[in-house]
This record gives sequence, C-alpha cells and structure tokens, in this order.
Amino acid sequence: MKQDTICALATANGIGAIGIIRISGDDALPIVQQCFKGKDLSHQKSHTVHYGYFVDGDEVIDEIMLSIFLAPKSFTTENSVEISFHGSPHIGKKILETLIKNGARMAKAGEFTMRAFMNGRIDLSQAEAIADIIAAENEASRKVAMSQLKGGISNEISILRNDLLNFVSLVELELDFAEEDVEFADRTALTQLLNKIEFKLKSLIDSFQYGNAIKSGVAVAIIGKPNAGKSTLLNALLKEERAIVSEIAGTTRDTIEEILHIKGNAFRLIDTAGLRETEDTIEAIGVVKAKEKVAQADILVYLIDAHTNDLSEDVSMLNELMRTDLKSIICITKSELTQNNSILKEDILKNFQQSISDIQILEISAKENIHLQELKDELSHYVENLKTTESNVVITNQRHYEALQKSIEAVYKVKEAITHQISTELLAYELRNSLEHLGEISGEFTNDEVLGNIFSKFCIGK
Repeated sequence: MKQDTICALATANGIGAIGIIRISGDDALPIVQQCFKGKDLSHQKSHTVHYGYFVDGDEVIDEIMLSIFLAPKSFTTENSVEISFHGSPHIGKKILETLIKNGARMAKAGEFTMRAFMNGRIDLSQAEAIADIIAAENEASRKVAMSQLKGGISNEISILRNDLLNFVSLVELELDFAEEDVEFADRTALTQLLNKIEFKLKSLIDSFQYGNAIKSGVAVAIIGKPNAGKSTLLNALLKEERAIVSEIAGTTRDTIEEILHIKGNAFRLIDTAGLRETEDTIEAIGVVKAKEKVAQADILVYLIDAHTNDLSEDVSMLNELMRTDLKSIICITKSELTQNNSILKEDILKNFQQSISDIQILEISAKENIHLQELKDELSHYVENLKTTESNVVITNQRHYEALQKSIEAVYKVKEAITHQISTELLAYELRNSLEHLGEISGEFTNDEVLGNIFSKFCIGK
C-alpha cells in the first residue's frame, strides 16, 4: 500500500549549530528533489551524503547537506531523506513549509517510529525502548533501555512463546480429534514447561521494582523535626545552596525536589517541612505535604539533632510514617558539636529496634562533610539490593509489567486445569490467553488504542 510522505524537525527546537529535518515515504526523493539544487537524487546510492542548496523556486533558503536512505535500509524501511541545515528555527520552518507545499505532510508524534513498527523493522517493546533512551537521565536507565532496544525483552518472551506455542498446537489438534479421545500433548511435559515459564515470568515481574527505580529514580524523603538539618543535608549532598538554611525553625514551608546521581543511578531527594505541631497555617500545610511525600517515597532519611534529649516526638513521628516496604535510615545530625552521639544511638536502638527490623543509624555532619559518603553508600545499596536476577533483562515499563502479570495468571489457570483434568477446550482457551498476553509485549497482539497511546508520548520527528 502506498504510504504518504511525512516530514518533521528531528532536532530540538531552538537555535543550534545545525538542525535536521527528516522525510520518509514513497515520494520522499521526488519531493526533496523539487527543492534541492544539486545532484539528481534518483541516481544516488543509499547511505550517501550530498552537498547542495535547498530552494523554493528561485529563492535559495539555505546551504545544506542531504543524506539518502533507500528502502528497506532505513529506520522506517521506507525511502528516507535527512536534511542538515544551519540551525536557525526560521530556516527550519521555511524548509518544512516548502516540503509540505511540494507534497509532504507534517508527521504526528511518534509517527516515524510507528512506521518502523508497522513495517516490521522493530517490535513494540523496542519502540518503547527508543522513547526510554531519549528520556534517559542517568547511566543505569540508558543501559537498560539500550538492552531493550537490542531485543533483550523480546528475545526472552519469544523463547517462552515458542515453547508454549508447540503445546498449544498439540492441544488444538486434540480438539480436532475430540471424538476419538486422544492426547497429543503430554500433560507431564506441559506441566514441566509451565513451571519453567512460571519461574521466568516471576523473575521478570520481580525485576520491575529495580527497573522502575532505574527509570524513574528512587524517591528519598528527608524528614525530621524543625532545625534537624534537612536543608543543610540537601545542600551538602547536591554540593550547592539549593535550600535556605536558617537558625529560625520552620524555614522550609514547601517541598524541594532535586536529582542526585550516585553510581549511575538517580535519587530524587525531597527536602520537606519540619514535622511538628504548629498553628501557622502555611507551615501546617507544609507538614501535611511532608507526610504525603513519605507515603510516596522509597527511602526515608530521618534526621535527629545530636543535641536531642527526649526522643518521644521522634518515636511518635517515625511510628506514624513507617511502612514495611520503606527503607529507613536514621541520621544523627550535627555530630561534630556534641559527644552525646553514642548515648543517643543507644536510645534510638532501644526505641526503634522493635518496629524497624533493619535499622540503619549514621552519625553525620552535613556542615563538615562527615560520613556523607556512608549515607550515599546506603542509598546506592538500596538499588543494588533490588536486583533479584543476574539477567540483563529488566522490566521498566508498566505496560509490560501488567502483561506479564496477566500471563502468569493464565499460566496458573492452565496448571489448575491440568491438575483437575478440566476439558481440553478450557485448557486450550487458557493457553491461548497466556500466549496473547505475552504477545502484547512485543506487539503481536495489540489494538489501535494501545498503539495510539504509546506513540502519542513520543516527540514529533521521532
């Protein structure tokens, strides 16, 4: 089927040394040829670059370099052209207007990648990996996205689907010979395969928490009573004066969020209002927000001033904030100013060892940079401990996670059907369900609404 020709700016908006406009479709070469003063493009080889001028009639718009990618050896598998021009937004706008006037149309968000998927160049998980690479803000997320782009998830799922498909075929064959009451699919062998698939699916599902931490960053809530040193700690970790530090209690009224990179992983540090009972309306709102941030956090860094003699308020607050899935680190702050640290540490252990099984207590000084590296190491260990498998395949996408959950539920139902010797029709139905949910990840089974939602999140020109 003839595809219309699309064009879009492929580089970021704004002024730069160069800009790139991408054109793809059956008429890409003839449309560009009308605007190109240079070689005859119809006689040029694929993956070649050509110098010339981009023109609109007799008007020269810019001096350009033009790259040709002939079907099927292009990103979209269609004839494609990339125009490199001097990076003026005005020039880019003029080039696009001229291309559209000569028969192209503006591409929709993600349409180039959509064509690559529809034309079989990549599968759906690889298409999503492209978006993840573009959005990657740290080394860990880049590596995981690159693994997915190279087909890491697709290969794992493909192996599982192929093994399962062989048994589905045999079970379907049994339905054709239902009157003869024969079994072509060995139920014992099928159960062994299902156990293997279940183990692999569980491994992939369990990797999602680690993958989500890599992709979205780990939320770290810095909490404590007023003047415990929260803003000072944030500034020390970031090595910049990001938050206001004052002797006046209650300086921080709202939450402040900044990204800290440790060993290639991103941590979203959240400085919050000091926790205390207050009649100040604005400060009270800040306290409520602080508690909300803890509810959403992966790690709680709770600060206790080394001069504290009464831990009752801290005990009450921590007991209110604690969750079983929340890693908690208690930091005794301003440790350079007192010799009370060891006594305070014993009191903390006495008060919290019942409620916090894996309690971490650090004596730090943000002002003097004492033991801040130990705190960073604790944050880093959290991410490292999330990795449950040696495999490089990690699930980072919510859609993949949900499809895997549905697939493993279908596997459970198949195993139950075998155990209770349920009819072959029901067994075949549950097997097909599992296959379909696995196929949703690569895009073998999907619908236009899902595709539209995925590609609408891409930038124009990708």
